[in-house]
Amino acid sequence: MQLQHLSLYNFRNYRRLELPLQAGVTVLQGGNAQGKTNLLEAIFYLATTRSPRTNSDAELVHWLAWQEEPIPYCRVVGLLHRDQEEERLEIILTSQNGKSSGQRGNMRKQVRINQVNRRALDLVGHMPTVFFRPQDIALVDDGPAVRRRYLDITLCQMDREYCRTLSRYNQLLTRRNALLRLLREDQYTEDQLVYWNKKLVELGTTLTWERYHLLDELDGLAAERHYQLSNGQERLHLAYRPSITLATGAITAAKKTHFVVPFPPNMTRETLAAGFADHLERRCREEIAAGMTLIGPHRDDFAFLIQDRDLRLYGSRGQQRTATLALKLAEVETMTLHLGEMPLLLLDDVMAEFDGQRQSMVLSVLTEAAQVLVTTTEGELFAGDFSGQTKHYSVQDGQIFAAV
Repeated sequence: MQLQHLSLYNFRNYRRLELPLQAGVTVLQGGNAQGKTNLLEAIFYLATTRSPRTNSDAELVHWLAWQEEPIPYCRVVGLLHRDQEEERLEIILTSQNGKSSGQRGNMRKQVRINQVNRRALDLVGHMPTVFFRPQDIALVDDGPAVRRRYLDITLCQMDREYCRTLSRYNQLLTRRNALLRLLREDQYTEDQLVYWNKKLVELGTTLTWERYHLLDELDGLAAERHYQLSNGQERLHLAYRPSITLATGAITAAKKTHFVVPFPPNMTRETLAAGFADHLERRCREEIAAGMTLIGPHRDDFAFLIQDRDLRLYGSRGQQRTATLALKLAEVETMTLHLGEMPLLLLDDVMAEFDGQRQSMVLSVLTEAAQVLVTTTEGELFAGDFSGQTKHYSVQDGQIFAAV
């Protein structure tokens, strides 16, 4: 798989960009606030239909477009080459309120694959991508929503059916929460929850099952990488923390941890579904009082542990950063194993965050990848030759020039 060409129109600080891309490593060098990160953001947005930096699509539209265009818009287009075939991937954002600054958040997202209109979730997975950036430390020290989103994006890129299930679950959750609020006001009877509980268990079990097993796979790979990064001084463990517990009081003796084991080692989909349904029934009155669904994959989380210590609470910034790097490296390995090819790698000025050992490990991954885009303020680290193909560009104020 190779992204051969990227076109940007009114995306962030790019008014117009036509950028041919090659296999191997592409180095984008420039000062701060010139557009390096914006370019990687555009590629990740095209791969996942979501920005890693904002939840507002309106922020992606160039500020001049809001002043000069009759209908402010932006467009991202990528030409993808795989197995002797080409695909054209495209996302168009259009303001539905014209130039009204007070209504910028109301954007229409149009997705096209080979010029045919498709749903956003149909685009995910066509261009598997892993994004390394300094802000990834939020996976350790931020709230559960960040970690759930990370698992969902990774799984959606490997399994489109998971993406569809996630979409259906979120729609169902919205409707069930609305019903719970009506029940709180005594407008309906609890019997009406039976159907919604059944569907919630059906879809939620799939999401939890897939997340749990993905994290188990990432755990083994990340632990190995982390052991190398810490010179054998620390062992990383990724612990899944669901909103339900099927093995109450059990302790993982093998890991000598003080955390309760949520699931028994012989858990099946059936036992997980039965446990989910049982928890819903037992907490019915509590959910009605709250007017919201209190258990399910939308409340799940996972933790980074070293010697039984939660890095979010007790880890140093260095430990948190090392754990994040180990997880991202494990993500690359996992996606490669599942997809049969390495994903597109995006590295946003991460090398400056690491010491020599960590830089060497990242550089070793670059030599194995089919295509990598790297941003940096200093080009010395990438002066060598990677896989026989390295292209250097200079980024200046939303424009890209071939480096001399």
